[in-house]
Amino acid sequence: MKESVVSKSVTANDVTGQREKGDATWKVVGYWVVTAFLLFNVLSGAVAELMQRKENAEGMIFLGYPSYFMIILGVWKVLATIALLAPGFTRLKEWAYAGIFFNMTGAAISHAVAGDAAWHMLYTGFLAALTLTSWALRPHNRTLGDLFPAKTRTPAIQAGAASEG
Repeated sequence: MKESVVSKSVTANDVTGQREKGDATWKVVGYWVVTAFLLFNVLSGAVAELMQRKENAEGMIFLGYPSYFMIILGVWKVLATIALLAPGFTRLKEWAYAGIFFNMTGAAISHAVAGDAAWHMLYTGFLAALTLTSWALRPHNRTLGDLFPAKTRTPAIQAGAASEG
């Protein structure tokens, strides 16, 4: 009878293991889809700012920023895109995510305060949300570690539990 209990638990663990692998695959796919869309928007905005397109310059002036601000934002957006695409550099990725989030939330607020068209505020707010989504979905090798590491038992507690059993 013990054999059947063992075989059932192994089967249950195998099914759970397969489900976890499938979930991990979808998480990675979701991460890259969200991140690709986000970085396309960030990089295309950077290129437009670095080229000092007329529409961007007019938008900056309307929001009350000097036109040279476009060069600063454009350079930082290019660097953030590179940081998020490059393997390794996990701490730099954290800074890039923060920079993109601050940029997009600041843009959304600027559009709202200036009385710009609502879609400007909504779209930059959407990109801020995508930034958080990409950050939350990143694969473990692109993080500094677990956000909420599991509590582990101290050696003294483990020794006490072993002597009880």
